[in-house]
Amino acid sequence: MELRALIVNYRIVNRRKKCRSPANNPPKKSFDIRQLILPISALLIVAYFLAPIVWQVLTSFKVNADISAIPNVYIPTRITFDHYLSLFQRRPFALYILNSAFVSITSTLLCLTVGAPAAYALARLRLWGERIILAGVTIVTLFPAVLLFLGLLEIVKALNLGNNYLALIIPYTAINLPLTILVMRSFFQQLPKDLEDAAKVDGYNTLQMLWQIVLPMTFPALVTTGILTFISAWNEFIFALTFMTRESLKTIPVATAQLSGASVFEIPYGPIAAATVLGTLPLVLLVLVFQRRIVQGLTAGAVKG
Repeated sequence: MELRALIVNYRIVNRRKKCRSPANNPPKKSFDIRQLILPISALLIVAYFLAPIVWQVLTSFKVNADISAIPNVYIPTRITFDHYLSLFQRRPFALYILNSAFVSITSTLLCLTVGAPAAYALARLRLWGERIILAGVTIVTLFPAVLLFLGLLEIVKALNLGNNYLALIIPYTAINLPLTILVMRSFFQQLPKDLEDAAKVDGYNTLQMLWQIVLPMTFPALVTTGILTFISAWNEFIFALTFMTRESLKTIPVATAQLSGASVFEIPYGPIAAATVLGTLPLVLLVLVFQRRIVQGLTAGAVKG
């Protein structure tokens, strides 16, 4: 009963803090030029980043005459879905989507399964060499993954993992695991220790506290790290291009880069734009669905107490 009361009180306090925050009750001010400059600057920045995406989406619906027209035709004169249909007619594009989804989801689940207990241990348990471990995790996070390419290539050859999903799942998990640990650790540190003390009184061991109490309360952090890991694995190109040469095992980035026209001199702008839209759409939907959770996960772990 004491543990449940603490959990309820913790959630009520968090809600009251959000309701009393200055963002929810802004003070009344007179007109300031900065109130006009900041929104305009934000709109310009958003337009700058969205312009290539909008152009790509519009190009995917243009007929070839509009794509190659001079001067440029920005708005399609006629909407066509031929570029999308050609992707699935000429190549097994649905299979590429499934390959990317399987590899990304598996590596994300592995990162969360291994990273969450490791982050909890670094945040709460007194470990020998904790600072050294944390420094090592931070250094690995800052280390460019592309520099590991030659070493991973030799390992894949030695273990005969070419054209095997494990050749992508293992590197993706290892590369994204340090970031998962750091994000989850900062989130665990802000949880009040009274919850764990009450759980120990009720007879919970460390694993039971983690899985039954701590992780349900850190769901925004799990969503945030999971989406970051998923996006990283979904968009990865170099490893997928090298380790997966069989047509049935290729991922979306590789398949999109290898799209070709009817001749050597033709660049299929329409199918490439359509493939880019299809490859980006799952990520956009994922972020839109979990938008609030992502913001909570990125901001909550930054403040202790």
